[in-house]
Amino acid sequence: MGLLSLAIWTPIAFGALLLALGRESQVQAVRWLALIGSLIGFAVTLPLYEGFKLGTAAMQFVEKTPWIESFNIFYHLGVDGISFWFVPLTAFITVIVVIASWESITERVNQYMGAFLILSGLMIGVFSALDGMLFYVFFEATLIPMYLIIGIWGGPNRIYAAFKFFLYTLLGSLLMLIALIYLYHQSGGSFDIAAWHKLPLDARAQTLLFFAFFAAFAVKVPMWPVHTWLPDVHVEAPTGGSAVLAAIMLKLGAYGFLRFSMPIAPDASREWAWLMITLSLVAVLYVGLVAMVQKDMKKLVAYSSVAHMGFVTLGFFVFNDLGVSGGLVQMIAHGFVSGAMFLSIGVLYDRMHSREIADYGGVVNTMPKFAAFALLFTMANCGLPGTAGFVGEWMVILAAVKANFWIGLAAATALIWGAAYSLWMFKRVYLGPVGNENVKALLDIGRREFFIMAVLAVAVLYMGVYPRPFTDVMDASVAELLKHVALTKLN
Repeated sequence: MGLLSLAIWTPIAFGALLLALGRESQVQAVRWLALIGSLIGFAVTLPLYEGFKLGTAAMQFVEKTPWIESFNIFYHLGVDGISFWFVPLTAFITVIVVIASWESITERVNQYMGAFLILSGLMIGVFSALDGMLFYVFFEATLIPMYLIIGIWGGPNRIYAAFKFFLYTLLGSLLMLIALIYLYHQSGGSFDIAAWHKLPLDARAQTLLFFAFFAAFAVKVPMWPVHTWLPDVHVEAPTGGSAVLAAIMLKLGAYGFLRFSMPIAPDASREWAWLMITLSLVAVLYVGLVAMVQKDMKKLVAYSSVAHMGFVTLGFFVFNDLGVSGGLVQMIAHGFVSGAMFLSIGVLYDRMHSREIADYGGVVNTMPKFAAFALLFTMANCGLPGTAGFVGEWMVILAAVKANFWIGLAAATALIWGAAYSLWMFKRVYLGPVGNENVKALLDIGRREFFIMAVLAVAVLYMGVYPRPFTDVMDASVAELLKHVALTKLN
């Protein structure tokens, strides 16, 4: 079994084992089994970095086995510089979420942990799939564990939020399925994504394909105006669900633009780039303003995620290497920062059972260690230089200025919004005198929570200070993608 197969099926196998073995009376054993499974799942992704060859855009760690031979469908895996980092990132966030959920989840613990491990393997499958149908199966399968995580362990309106999440994402994906079947017939019966990249297509076909893929991927990112499911889902989802959704799941849509929309329909991508840039700027500017007026901490961070992902799609569609690399770096950084933000809110919620900003005030007086970590993550969310949140946004703004000064200026203005809503939330929750008796009774973070915060803090600072390992991996693949998108495919 290859490394990518191990990365996909190890967490899925442990997840299935948890579902089969776990009983309510064995909660502690279940937690330890989940932790061991997630750690092994992360460990098998580490040799990928050692073995990854820099300076080539070719797919690496390729595995190809016939799957459904009558339809020429293969179990075909591989990663390049564009998809590579999302494999270890997914496994890493899964470990963090398992540890973070150690005490907060007390009912159906085996099902909760099992769902997360299975979800982890499926998401790695999305980033590794080189066969169109295999990609679609993994892409759709991720909905099931996330639907259950929201619907079973979520807040009071969890059923509504889970249903909205499922409906939005499923409807978009059905148009993608039609696009995949069309490409299968046009290519003479192949689901090979690389073959689709070379397929000549007329302008009308490219436009229809572009919008079919747009329907699936824009909802997942989510781009404005199809972002309305995200705040509802974040508010109702358990802390671990919010962390994985923001850190990894939103990236599936942005990744789809690079793997499908741009290389398969390059002429349509260039023709409709103005629309993508406009929608991205609306997300960055308007949704940032919406974030400012939120009273619920989770909702505020959810809207900030929409704004941050707006930088990603903006970077992709200005069509220069700095923009695409910046978008990818922003995706990885957002994985660390948004995950840390939601886990920080979870720490407070576990103690006070409230996410309302008005219920807090002066938390720094009772939880100084935790407040220090929260300040770092808030600054990273603003895009402070020296943190992971700065690198990608700065690269995207530079790329936007290179393409058009006014687009760059509009994007840069959004950094002010980011600082405003992030710091205003921090001020109201953490600073000043102790807000009430509940805040006065708060206890600072213990060793387990300190460990989670410290690991995420190291990741945020390391990426902010030394992003080169991340950019070196993606440079060759990004250059090759842009070279490909610059050529017409009109037949």
